[in-house]
Amino acid sequence: MLLTVDHVTRYRYDHPVRGVVQSHRLMPSRFDGQKVIDWQVTVAGGVAGGAFRDGAGDWVQGWTVAGPVSEIEVRVTGTVETTDLAGVLKGHRETAPPEAYLRATAATEADAALVELSELVTGAENVLAGCHALAAAISEAIAYVPGSTTADTTAAQALAQGEGVCQDHAHALIAAARAAGVPARYVSGYLQAGTGVSDEAAHAWAELYVAGIGWIGFDPANRCCPDARYIRLGSGLDAETAAPIRGTSRGGGAESLAVTVAVQMQEQ
Repeated sequence: MLLTVDHVTRYRYDHPVRGVVQSHRLMPSRFDGQKVIDWQVTVAGGVAGGAFRDGAGDWVQGWTVAGPVSEIEVRVTGTVETTDLAGVLKGHRETAPPEAYLRATAATEADAALVELSELVTGAENVLAGCHALAAAISEAIAYVPGSTTADTTAAQALAQGEGVCQDHAHALIAAARAAGVPARYVSGYLQAGTGVSDEAAHAWAELYVAGIGWIGFDPANRCCPDARYIRLGSGLDAETAAPIRGTSRGGGAESLAVTVAVQMQEQ
């Protein structure tokens, strides 16, 4: 499948700032399930800095924008050819060991309810079956309700209120999986709009590590494993560390953010 992406992130400041420094994870991952046909990231008024591939195999690119500046636009456009691998991350090179993803964060700390869900894995016939059962249980326990949570909502809070968005589904699955001793991580990327329950073109899901198979993606928000409709960008311990754009500004002033994302299928 050929997917085209047009992703615009616009930052506005109520007072001009002296400068902005950003770190991007906006380059599609290199693995057997996707091939970049063309891809471009531009930052209005920005200068590209150092770049490297981190231990998780993600491409990290630095940018700086000199001030005074009141508005910054980051635009991502490109085309990716995708293949359905039933969620398995085949051919992805990374140096970080799976055990690195057993560490909890503030967003993925497991409470008693999440530990109870983890028993779906520890009590299963095998780890893979347990992971599928856990992902299905998270889907049932947290209804997809846009606007019901914030960026700071934790996995435990989302589970307790029974509502959330894709970030919350991923965090809850990660927290419960780690409680069962299964390495788990947060993945950011894109989903072809209009093809899933969540309908979020900028999307997130989780990957769980199963010995003998490797990393496997699970998307509780859409009750499936990532397929050819998905473009994988990068990963981390949680939403904050896997964010496609992270940055800081120098100077006072409140920041507002507007994001538009369009992902469409192109005829081959």
